[in-house]
Amino acid sequence: MFFSMQPQGLLSCYKENCVEAGLDEAGRGCLAGPVTAAAVILPEGFFHPLLNDSKKLTEAQRDELRIVVEESSLAWEVSFVSHEEIDKVNILNASFIAMNNALERLTLKPHHIIVDGNRFRFYTKETVPYTCIVKGDGKYASIAAASILAKTHRDEYMKRIHSEYPVYDWESNKGYPTQSHRKGIKEFGISPFHRRTFALLDEQLDLFE
Repeated sequence: MFFSMQPQGLLSCYKENCVEAGLDEAGRGCLAGPVTAAAVILPEGFFHPLLNDSKKLTEAQRDELRIVVEESSLAWEVSFVSHEEIDKVNILNASFIAMNNALERLTLKPHHIIVDGNRFRFYTKETVPYTCIVKGDGKYASIAAASILAKTHRDEYMKRIHSEYPVYDWESNKGYPTQSHRKGIKEFGISPFHRRTFALLDEQLDLFE
């Protein structure tokens, strides 16, 4: 195992001398909308002073870095798994499916994968060695880049459907269980984009009558 430290504190790779992809997801804790995963392969020695875990960045910084990552990466892909599928297979499995789909669509096949979190599962016969890293989006550049793409692409989607259902304030909360989101559910009921298997309100049963 080899490590290469970038000036901003992120490690550039987990294993050197191989094509390595970073993998992360966004939207697991949301009440509405899809879960989104991104896979990113950065060029060797890639550096950007703002690159970090997407949660530690402002929206403007994430939007700026999205352009940088998409233009600079050797390969990148983003995958969405819908709220309907989440309700069918549960959020953990839906996250794995989104990650698998993003990996399969990469035009450059990685030799090793680093995954944010502590669990991952392949759904294909063809597998690649992988390593799960808790809080990896704050430790490795490619996972940080993947976290930015997953977050910005999902946020873009939620802003788009906000125009159809503005009462839930998705433009601001992106589907997360904020006070404004729950207030919208309580006053107007659920939308076609809500995850019915999630605890949307304490009085959950009343929503589906």
